[in-house]
Amino acid sequence: MFHVFIKSHFSAGHHLRDYPGNCERPHGHNWKVEVTVKTSELDSLGMGIDFRQVKEAVKKVLDTLDHHDLNQHAGFQSINPSSENIAVYIFNNLQKDLTSDRYEVHSVTVCETDNTCVTYFGK
Repeated sequence: MFHVFIKSHFSAGHHLRDYPGNCERPHGHNWKVEVTVKTSELDSLGMGIDFRQVKEAVKKVLDTLDHHDLNQHAGFQSINPSSENIAVYIFNNLQKDLTSDRYEVHSVTVCETDNTCVTYFGK
């Protein structure tokens, strides 16, 4: 079993509805994202999945979030754009492009800062 991962980032604004503190006010983050793909076997080139394929899939999803007000984003109309919910959104949107008989999305980590992160492993 191999875990192949890439790191990326996006910038966006948000606020947490009904939060009892500063985060209820609009603010922004430079979110860091780590996506891990689990692969059970290597291909004929000796790779679990090409890094390029993972990077392209992640970029496609993050481009839908980058430099947006996440509270206005369709994915967060009925839920807060918390780091947890952002990780779920990214994970779910990667599954189509990063699932095969050899590999699948294993986890998505989203960090608001260098010291505050959340990891989602799917259901």
